[in-house]
Amino acid sequence: MQDSFIEQVLEPVTHDLGGFKVHRVLPARERTMVGPFLFFDQMGPAVLPTGEGIDVRPHPHINLSTVTYLFAGAIDHRDSLGTRQRIEPGAVNLMTAGRGIVHSERSPGDERAAGPALSGIQTWLALPDAVEETDPDFQHVPAADLPVIEQDGATARIIMGQLWGARAPTTTHAGTVYAAIDLAPGSALPVDDSADERAVYLHDGDATLEGMRLEPTRLYVLRPGVRATLRSATGARVMLCGGDAFATPRHVWWNFVSSRPDRIEQAKRDWRAGAFPLVPDDQLEAIPLPDRPLTVSYP
Repeated sequence: MQDSFIEQVLEPVTHDLGGFKVHRVLPARERTMVGPFLFFDQMGPAVLPTGEGIDVRPHPHINLSTVTYLFAGAIDHRDSLGTRQRIEPGAVNLMTAGRGIVHSERSPGDERAAGPALSGIQTWLALPDAVEETDPDFQHVPAADLPVIEQDGATARIIMGQLWGARAPTTTHAGTVYAAIDLAPGSALPVDDSADERAVYLHDGDATLEGMRLEPTRLYVLRPGVRATLRSATGARVMLCGGDAFATPRHVWWNFVSSRPDRIEQAKRDWRAGAFPLVPDDQLEAIPLPDRPLTVSYP
């Protein structure tokens, strides 16, 4: 049965960051992209000790967009455009790096004082060749502005693109679909089949796809065009992602993504030389260029 509708199952690489774990399913040795998605991280869930928090120090990106979506907790985003934006559950932070941007992500002070919760998904999306070097940009979409679909006990919040007849206001640079699905006990939801490439990810709970039990933290890539239905007996949270297939491959090294390996080499030189713009009020703790990054593509 599995071969009829599942193309691949990608296992996570798990990193323990001290206090919380990150499960990464993209990029994988078997596959770098699903539609424009080329990085998929589950953060937590975790509750950090009182007074502590996450501190992702300033670091650069090129030729991609980052999407942060939380289920619990809050993160303060700052970037070299001068943006300062708190993100909370149900909202979207979309940062487009284009020719180059620097940002940091930290737990807000009020969250640290209470012992911050952290649970969410962070993804990177490749930019099409023609706009890889676009101007950097940032967009925050509040939870109230995202369309919500309710059907047969399932609730789907559309984060990006058009799904089940509704469209999110979040900017897309390529054909993109992205949704957070809450399955109530006994509920079911057909997976929208409009995108070239699609994958489902079980964040937590109990869910099946066409009768096949899903395992948490795995990414299930569907065969193009197949119709399949998600079901849950006891409740679950599932992510759906995908979009148009890219005609040209993407190379990933650390926080740099590009269709051109030489562009990544230039970004390395620029970061070493201090040629990227700075984040106002957060300039003193930049992450140095690593010798061996945790995030790489596998050409």
